[in-house]
Amino acid sequence: MCKMSFKKETPLANAAFWAARKGNLALLQLLLNSGRVDVDCKDSTGASALMVASYAGHMDCVRELVLQGADINLQRESGSTALFFAAQQGHNDIVRFLFEFGASTEFTTQDGGSALLAASQYGHYRAVETLLKNGANIHDQLCDGATSLFLAAQGGYVDVVRLLLTSGARANQPRQDGTTPLWIAAQVGHSEVVRVLLLRGADRDAARIDGTTALFKAATKGFSEVIEELLKFSPSLNILKNGSSVLHAAVLSGNLRSVRLLLEAGADPMLKNKVNELPADLTKNERILRLLRNKDKLGLL
Repeated sequence: MCKMSFKKETPLANAAFWAARKGNLALLQLLLNSGRVDVDCKDSTGASALMVASYAGHMDCVRELVLQGADINLQRESGSTALFFAAQQGHNDIVRFLFEFGASTEFTTQDGGSALLAASQYGHYRAVETLLKNGANIHDQLCDGATSLFLAAQGGYVDVVRLLLTSGARANQPRQDGTTPLWIAAQVGHSEVVRVLLLRGADRDAARIDGTTALFKAATKGFSEVIEELLKFSPSLNILKNGSSVLHAAVLSGNLRSVRLLLEAGADPMLKNKVNELPADLTKNERILRLLRNKDKLGLL
């Protein structure tokens, strides 16, 4: 989602934007009271001084601009508003203040981004809480289908994940490519988020368009703590992806604990693309090879 730019147009507008960015209230008041600077002056991207002050977190400047008549819901060319920038940066005092003067949660950016999506993406719990209390749509989605829950799970923000789930977020709502919040949390290695999602009803075996599940991805990355959480919910162990099993993926990751966990949970070493057919040079971890050799059901390696 979008970031703030600080390009200016005229010398006086330049000074106003600088004051808003730096939190220089005295200079900002001087310029606004001169009558020579429009309170809604914009830079070349359509950003206003209010947006700049909201992004930078300068509450005094935000208050001054609003009291001088700044358009709270003015949109930049990208679609961002002052509320979006305050939420994105986690300035909850400004988010609350903007709501008091009529800020709307209805505006979105060109990629579908909303203030709630932005706050969730960066893990700003208080801002997310305030936005939800003021009518933000918990089912907002980016153009690719990512929800606030998806973005919070991707970032590993477990408190925000809990808040969103409690507020009605759908645990299994996928992105357009089939990626669920559980899958993305497993892919990045956020085991606590994985645990929370599973406890709230996330489908342990939900697969992306490419056929991979959260367990398969965690095995590929060697995230043993994520695998351990997933195994508590009895996921499918012997699924295949392009001929490779979950156990096969764990062996290739070189993570001994992941391999041990899967074997103890009942993963079949004799599945297609059998582990016993893997050449030894596929892994430098001799401990894994010794573990597999000692597995009764494995047979000869």
